Amino acid sequence: MNSKAQDAHDFTTGSILPKLIRFSVPVLFALLLQATYGAVDLMVVGQFATSADVSAVATGSNIMMTLTGPLSSFAMGITVLLGQQIGSGDGRNGGRIIGAGITLFILLGSVLTAILVGFPDAIATAMHAPEAAFLQTSGYVRICGAGVLVIVAYNLIGSIFRGIGDSKTPLIAVLIACIFNVAGDLFLVAACGLGARGAAIATVAAQGISVLISLVLIRKQPLPFSFSRRMICVNTGIWRRITALGLPLAISDLLVGLSFMIIQAIVNSLGLVPSAGIGVAEKVCAFIMLVPSSFMQSMAALSAQNIGAGKGKRALLALRYGISASLAAGAVIGVFSFFRGDLLCSIFSNDPEVILAGTDYLKSYAIDCLFTAIFFVFIGYYNGLGLTRFVMLQGIISAFCVRVPVSWFMSRIRPVSLFYIGLATPCSSLLQIFMCFACLAWLKKRNDYRVTDHPLHIDHF
Repeated sequence: MNSKAQDAHDFTTGSILPKLIRFSVPVLFALLLQATYGAVDLMVVGQFATSADVSAVATGSNIMMTLTGPLSSFAMGITVLLGQQIGSGDGRNGGRIIGAGITLFILLGSVLTAILVGFPDAIATAMHAPEAAFLQTSGYVRICGAGVLVIVAYNLIGSIFRGIGDSKTPLIAVLIACIFNVAGDLFLVAACGLGARGAAIATVAAQGISVLISLVLIRKQPLPFSFSRRMICVNTGIWRRITALGLPLAISDLLVGLSFMIIQAIVNSLGLVPSAGIGVAEKVCAFIMLVPSSFMQSMAALSAQNIGAGKGKRALLALRYGISASLAAGAVIGVFSFFRGDLLCSIFSNDPEVILAGTDYLKSYAIDCLFTAIFFVFIGYYNGLGLTRFVMLQGIISAFCVRVPVSWFMSRIRPVSLFYIGLATPCSSLLQIFMCFACLAWLKKRNDYRVTDHPLHIDHF
């Protein structure tokens, strides 16, 4: 890698804020385009299909996000491991980390494929999919399940390049996928009338094309380490390192996603309109959370490199910059979402009742914009530090001690208000913020190397 490219990917020197912003912007656009997948699916289905198809895509995409999301979180183990190795000045193991990661994720993807393709009806039943949308939901899950390996490959590519400090290549990959997904939706849903099934086919096909093109681009990309096909093999030592970092995040993501599935199931039991309404609102929320999510991923890469270089104070300073920038953006987005949620929801549905229900639910998420701006950045920071078990703990506690119980309690109040049900999310975020600050105070009290400038010992494989 030439010196200019190496400096651009090195987060251990230079001004923190400019580098954080330069890395975050491509991540933000990549997340924006990735969120467009589901958004375009729902928007096209909402305009050219039935409310049953809207409910099916909303529920089915929620299922897929819940089950495949942990794999993306698990891949954070590769991002952090690569970042720490490169930050320490020892990138020689990079190729071996990637090769072992490929074999590990092929195994995990194969297991998930078997579950989704083999039991889509059972999954739809567990989600209390409305009777009018049951077949569409089951079909959506089966089709997307058949393409899980493609989805896994897509997420793996992104995690590798974020680990080496490159956020532009993942952006190219998701841009390609988004273009093909939009074209596929318009053809299969709008022109061919395939409804939810067409949306699922378009999503899987688009990601498959994206992976193939990305592999071609990657071969031309300079890497800070050597990589060859013979490195793609089973390496239990590296598997253990990736698992130690990634598994807590995957478990957290799975259980937190499960909490949202429970909320979806609670709302599904209220009828078709609330089900479609919360589905529309969740698609809007996917966009609302993009800014804190981009800072979260950026903070993970930045703090990992600085911890590897023994620069804990620099990582802590980056945390402060990240929270400030994210909070400013969150305030603007939150105000707009609270007062013009109807405008946002109308993008994904033309049914007045569905728009009204989605707007009601979205107001609670607008409040949460301020809270997620803080704790999302904290999560990225702790991921980079390798404190993924703490991230898992705070996520699980907030989900099942606050979010689910509050949602269920609010659903019992008559008349039912999706705004009250949605308030469970900002309530859980407040608890997460408290736990994040408490963890930071604990690290400082212990004079832990992760918040001081001490060298970090990196074990060799």
